[in-house]
Amino acid sequence: MKKYIGIDIGGTSVKYGLVDEDGIVSNKASFKTKDTDQEGLLNDLVAAVEKIKSVDANIIGIGVSMPGVVQANGFLTTSGAVTCFTGINLKELLEAKTGLPTKVENDANAAAVAEKWIGSAQGIHDYLSLVLGTGVGGALVINDQIYRGAHARSGEFGWMIVEDDDIDVEMGTLNFRGATVIGLIRRYNQFSEQPVDDARLIFKRADAGEALANNILKSYYHSLAKGIINLEVAFDPAVVIIGGGISANTEFIDNLNKTIEEVKKIHNSIKNLDLPPVKAAKLKNDAGMIGAVYQLINA
Repeated sequence: MKKYIGIDIGGTSVKYGLVDEDGIVSNKASFKTKDTDQEGLLNDLVAAVEKIKSVDANIIGIGVSMPGVVQANGFLTTSGAVTCFTGINLKELLEAKTGLPTKVENDANAAAVAEKWIGSAQGIHDYLSLVLGTGVGGALVINDQIYRGAHARSGEFGWMIVEDDDIDVEMGTLNFRGATVIGLIRRYNQFSEQPVDDARLIFKRADAGEALANNILKSYYHSLAKGIINLEVAFDPAVVIIGGGISANTEFIDNLNKTIEEVKKIHNSIKNLDLPPVKAAKLKNDAGMIGAVYQLINA
């Protein structure tokens, strides 16, 4: 069986593991990201590769997932929170240091294609993927291929304007309205005397009858529903996949679908259309590693 190394680089930590040709991940480990030390982070990545190679010497390639605008050739126009990698060709550097073929992919794109391989989008050729975390990332898959756009910026769904804000337009974007951290948690903490750092507490307080939590969640669902409807009527996907930690909450997925239906009913042009369903992503924390390896296999 063919074996690969999957690496998922985040602003806080780097996850890595052994990924086989069926997408099964084993020997997982992680280390803290040195986000201001380019050489140090590169050395850590090479050390991780060597560690996995010591477990299985038959590694035939590396798949890397990371934030930012990632060109098809592995050049990082931007690199999100991993600022030290902006402006480098990570593919070329890793290939030179490890001797292994390498594919570098944007993290949202990697998560999206992982769901196509062994997740919630199996057998689906056209779909959208949104990842709700600190902000809102995403990917658009058309005819089984990631659509990158003219500048490799396709899928930046968080920049969409979904609410009015005359003072700062960005505060009305899906990032600041539909993301988990700078959306839901930030808005709740603006008004709460008991701030939270975990969205699950907002759901618990809503279930306990707290008016603020219920009102914030209602507004949150509404903004997210509008953003998703905009994407559905623009691209006509077969399904919309939602990733990020909040997607594991079945109450969240159910209420989001209900809110989409409520908004659709008062939109005369689309109220009689069957819009695609919204489903939770299946692969959770391993999606980046799995998707990056999938892109390497199909390069």
